[in-house]
Amino acid sequence: MTASGFLAYALALSIVAAIPGPGVVALVARALASGFRAGMAFAAGLILGDLTYLAAAVFGLSRMAEALGDVFVVVRIGAALYLGYLAVQLWRSAARTQTVTGRRGDRPLASFLAGLTVTLANPKTIVFYLAVLPTLLDLRAVTGRDFATLVAVTALVLIAVMTPYAALASPARHTLQNSAFHRRLSRSAAAIMAGAAIWTVARRT
Repeated sequence: MTASGFLAYALALSIVAAIPGPGVVALVARALASGFRAGMAFAAGLILGDLTYLAAAVFGLSRMAEALGDVFVVVRIGAALYLGYLAVQLWRSAARTQTVTGRRGDRPLASFLAGLTVTLANPKTIVFYLAVLPTLLDLRAVTGRDFATLVAVTALVLIAVMTPYAALASPARHTLQNSAFHRRLSRSAAAIMAGAAIWTVARRT
């Protein structure tokens, strides 16, 4: 691969990652609730999820997904149901007056696994790696060294994009003492996730 190819990939990934979606919303919520450390552990899970799909695309698993046909549709619907469940939970939580504080039981591993789960079920991530990426790069020409470089670029880009979200959200935890603000945030996040769930079901494979 050429330097221009890596640059095109980095720019495209930066744009997609920076657009608020289920992953970003969940990251901000985790940092607001439990602080910067939990937010970064969550971000690490997000990154691993991205790398999983990157490997799937590079090693041809996207073609396997196409071959599976209806099975892949079931996976897509399952992801939509999960996002819908998160949307309902967020909407219900908005109706309850609560103070958002750090949870002692929220260990980094739990945040990491939550980030991984959200990314693996995130339709935006699936579409980028399994549909958009093949249009950016000739995946058949990717060597072992190229893949290692792509892994490094992916991790660096996502760290650069996600860290500010966690860093800015963490100091704002006290703002959520305001129950009206908490309701607006929760309902906005619920609407985003519900929209993502509907789009996941409605779009064509």
